[in-house]
Amino acid sequence: MKPKPLALITGAAQGIGYACAEALAEDGFDVILSDINPDGVATAATQLNAVAGLTCDMGDASQVKAMFGRVATDHGPVHALVNNAGVAMPGDFLSYEQDAFDRVIDINLKGVFLAMQLAARVMVENRIEGAIVNMSSVNAQVAIPAIPAYCASKGGVMQLTKVAALALAKHNIRVNAVGPGSIDTAMMAGVNANPEAFKVAMSRTPLGRPGSAREVGDVVAFLCSKKSSYVTGETIYVDGGRLGLNYTC
Repeated sequence: MKPKPLALITGAAQGIGYACAEALAEDGFDVILSDINPDGVATAATQLNAVAGLTCDMGDASQVKAMFGRVATDHGPVHALVNNAGVAMPGDFLSYEQDAFDRVIDINLKGVFLAMQLAARVMVENRIEGAIVNMSSVNAQVAIPAIPAYCASKGGVMQLTKVAALALAKHNIRVNAVGPGSIDTAMMAGVNANPEAFKVAMSRTPLGRPGSAREVGDVVAFLCSKKSSYVTGETIYVDGGRLGLNYTC
């Protein structure tokens, strides 16, 4: 029996990352889950019958390198990488701490770069025509003043996706990004619990509802599949029409 292709998903203990892993598993991938939460990723890996559930802080380069070494040694080369791990760390712009800014950039942007580089090297060495999907955000295009580092990091992910797509095209490795809007995950829990905030969020979402994590996961699975074989360097926004909205009334 032909072995299944292997997919590594970061930030996969819950929410969008878990949904990506679930969708990829249903599409025929063996999945490896990674997360900073050891108990959460172990539980998620068991639920999905994953190959492994690994603990990794994507903001720590030494941990990222160690994780990729362990995957290669224990499980073989990855065919798909989903860079989903991320943090927001909101705060007032005038008093925003540099340490918080650095932490967000380390996880959301530097970690994405390092993971892409490590995965791509393995793909090139093994002549794998792989797929990499990075989690960007509508906040790569629009901004919220309370999350300066997050907006900067997601804009960086959008551009880094284009750079990697161009650099890796000669190896037939495709690199794309997905930009969620208002998705019903733990990150949106505060908004969901506040009727006025929820109303405001939905006023800027033409479809009039939050998206589900699985709706994002299905787009990620599409970008990892042969159905998207001529798509690279793109960011697909899963936002209920938000970025197309000119004004609310």
